[in-house]
Amino acid sequence: MADADKLIKQAEGLLTRLERLVPQEAPATDWSASIAFRWRRHNGAGRIEPVRHVHRIALRDLQGIDSQKELVERNTRQFVEGHPANNVLLTGARGTGKSSLIKALLNKYAAKGLRLIEVEKRDLVDLPDIVDRIGERRERFLLYCDDLSFEAGEAGFKALKVVLDGSIAAATDNCVIYATSNRRHLMPEFMQENLDYKHVGEEIHPSETSEEKVSLSERFGLWVSFYPFDQDDYLRIVAVWLEHFKSPGARSEAVQRAALQWSLQRGSRSGRVAWQFARDWAGKSRLKDEGGRRK
Repeated sequence: MADADKLIKQAEGLLTRLERLVPQEAPATDWSASIAFRWRRHNGAGRIEPVRHVHRIALRDLQGIDSQKELVERNTRQFVEGHPANNVLLTGARGTGKSSLIKALLNKYAAKGLRLIEVEKRDLVDLPDIVDRIGERRERFLLYCDDLSFEAGEAGFKALKVVLDGSIAAATDNCVIYATSNRRHLMPEFMQENLDYKHVGEEIHPSETSEEKVSLSERFGLWVSFYPFDQDDYLRIVAVWLEHFKSPGARSEAVQRAALQWSLQRGSRSGRVAWQFARDWAGKSRLKDEGGRRK
């Protein structure tokens, strides 16, 4: 009997381990729980999970990128209203509002049925599955890839190319891809690739490696470039965020001097740095005011 009990326990343990290896059926997505979602894999199965706390940034909070806002909002409005629209690649300097612009557009058009699904780079191979799951829904989906870049040979590179353009199974009409990247061509470029260019008569022909790298970004119908802010733009963004936090003296000389010192310490005059300074300044000011009232 002892040997039989031991064998039974071993069998139960083996079954438990096997169950962990077998992909489990993903639970149904609660589409009413949020306006933003994430694609996640658990025990080998992918699922679309709601984001409980969505960043509530508004378009009016984004300063110094008016032309970029106009382009991307127009494309988004076309998409939401059921008209032809492009996949969008937002590239350029870090901290200049690429991701914030997408979040702000989601907040503005959520009431009209816009939803967002964030897909991390390692999960891009699952894009066809995601498209299949949302294909019959009435909402309009932004498939959002943040800070996108690839190294040579990554599986996600080809998977994204296929969904953007080139597969016999096209993406559904209710989804577009919005991606942000610090690289225009999404992959590192090396000096050797320039040396591999060929001259044919008066024409210059790029190497196959360069053509492969450009081919992905070219599949995005709309390219939007973001640039570093100058000093005036940076200080204007600081003032807007301080007013957002209801901090007095948002445009005073003392605030501007402190904001410039902050940017020098960070080595950048970006919208992100301006927001971080404003949070620090507003927090210190409130703490100081509360301490004065206690005395």
